[in-house]
Amino acid sequence: MKNKDKGRFFLLLILMNMAMLTMAQPKYNYSKLQMENLGRGVVAIRNNSEEVVVSWRYLSSDPLKTGFNIYRDGVKVNAAPLYGSTMYIDKYNGDGAVLYEVRSVLRGKEVHQKDGQYRLPEKAPIGYVNIPIQKPANAWTPADEEYTYHANDASIGDVDGDGEYEIILKWNPSNAHDNAHDGYTGPVYLDCYKLNGTRLWRINLGNNIRAGSHYIPFIVYDLDGDGKAEVVVRTADGTIDGLNNHIGNPQNDFREVGFVDKKRPQHNADGTRMPLRNEGRIFTGNEYLTVFSGLTGEALKTIDYVPERGNLADWGDTRANRSDRFLACVAYLNGRTPSVVLCRGYYTRTVLAAFDWDGKDLKQKWIFDSNKPGCEDYAGQGNHNLRVGDVDGDGCDEIIYGSCAINNDGTGLYSTKMGHGDAIHLTHFDLDRKGLQIWACHENKIDGSTYRDAATGEVLTQIKSGIDVGRCMAADIDPTHPGVEMWSLESGGILNVKGEHISPKMHRFPTNMAVWWDGDLLRELLDSNMISKYDWKRKKCILLYEMEGTESTNGTKSTPCLQGDIIGDWREEVLMRTEDNSALRLYVSPIPTAYRFHTFLEDPIYRISIATQNVGYNQPTQPGFYFGPDLKGLFRGCVIMEEDSK
Repeated sequence: MKNKDKGRFFLLLILMNMAMLTMAQPKYNYSKLQMENLGRGVVAIRNNSEEVVVSWRYLSSDPLKTGFNIYRDGVKVNAAPLYGSTMYIDKYNGDGAVLYEVRSVLRGKEVHQKDGQYRLPEKAPIGYVNIPIQKPANAWTPADEEYTYHANDASIGDVDGDGEYEIILKWNPSNAHDNAHDGYTGPVYLDCYKLNGTRLWRINLGNNIRAGSHYIPFIVYDLDGDGKAEVVVRTADGTIDGLNNHIGNPQNDFREVGFVDKKRPQHNADGTRMPLRNEGRIFTGNEYLTVFSGLTGEALKTIDYVPERGNLADWGDTRANRSDRFLACVAYLNGRTPSVVLCRGYYTRTVLAAFDWDGKDLKQKWIFDSNKPGCEDYAGQGNHNLRVGDVDGDGCDEIIYGSCAINNDGTGLYSTKMGHGDAIHLTHFDLDRKGLQIWACHENKIDGSTYRDAATGEVLTQIKSGIDVGRCMAADIDPTHPGVEMWSLESGGILNVKGEHISPKMHRFPTNMAVWWDGDLLRELLDSNMISKYDWKRKKCILLYEMEGTESTNGTKSTPCLQGDIIGDWREEVLMRTEDNSALRLYVSPIPTAYRFHTFLEDPIYRISIATQNVGYNQPTQPGFYFGPDLKGLFRGCVIMEEDSK
């Protein structure tokens, strides 16, 4: 790279990083936030038999002119420091285990700032990190029916304080289902794994916690600022922590499901099957909120769960269908430290309770209840998911609870009164409009899909529909239209931020997830185990990558275990389960990119969207700023150039 080109490169790098961090939310003072101490996030994967892809994080703490050197088993493999993208393709055709190390370079000298290592295992698979997992044993219901387990939703957290993430995985029984239907569900397990497959602990949530998409939102986050993530989840009598300690009264473990003993259930004296008590539903019994150590799985603190169940009828029915609908999130309610918010109900009564964790005690901050006078408009507005971000610019987070928003102080911010929905997206869609916007779909067979201002609830665009619009998606997939595009099952095609149709309705167009994958600034579409790219010229999707040998989860939602910027450069990874549930596969993009950006993980809205991805119906990550090809337009069409390191 010539000197004049280097100067232009660094100038553009400054401008683009400033744009990323300040454009969408100028009042959000990131320096005040208690955030994670991220490491370099080095990862290496086989690209083919001749090449290894090495990828690592570029951090906001890195000086602008930071370069990088790459070492394989102690020998430097790059000819000159790398100042372009934080990805390097190493020509290596061996099949033995090797250690890759990334070292920072300033003014031509290695400074060992946030150095990181990754050991590529012997005979590593092509395209992904293989993470062995330990499937729970098959079991039987009280009706003598066998069920098995599959890997389900996952989250990430640095549980040991080394700056790198571990994976917390939920195991779902095969008989997990919605509370709209009767039937026993087996117990749910939470496991913690390092990326090499080492299991740190297993938590058994027990038989008094129902299995399904609506009952076990688990939050993984460093809440007390000690550098190690905690796990927060609803528990009950019979829950067993990672050190094999019982929570509550273990004698009540099988009260609601009709077990005779803790082994395979028995039949009645006449040989008939033992009936299910409450058809497997849980109407009564103790509910708790427990904070677990992310490192050991030990229950650190258990209190009564808030919002409490109370009278079932208060939630809309007497079958625990409406009362057993749970959400949860992390939010910087005071603009400095993270709080955990536990939620109950969204079809009728809606209650949110915020707590702070100081390492020893849970302190309740506030409770929002739609039953309180003046809050009636907030009843029945919740989604099967939620979003979090500072939408009003006061430096504190609000909670987008479906069709309404709850302020950081526990008061109502606004309600659109459009009711329940299945999907919602929060980001900076339109560079010509200040702040954040929301794209959502609705179940009420009236309102269809809506694009609204996140701070006020003002509806900017609406596509009405007479059906339940079950899915919607938002991603910048077309560079010929400014901002983020949006579509739903009933939007009649893709819309731009002006509400104009820019494509006709397409058959089987993906509406589930998205991922930054191929190295340009457009986003790709993720559905089941396939990554596709939208061809805006021919108005169709082109398959880019198929993760063969894996399966998606959560039924028709067809979602991965987790999607997001988990490791490596600024792009996103996809965590899938294998078909036999013996391993997780962390897929890392092998495609070169000309861009270098700070990791998305340093944006709080994005990081929280990872922490809440397992809540309800999984939603893809979204940053709190605009990210896409229009960034280039801000600088008269210039792009960051990748340095030739050969």
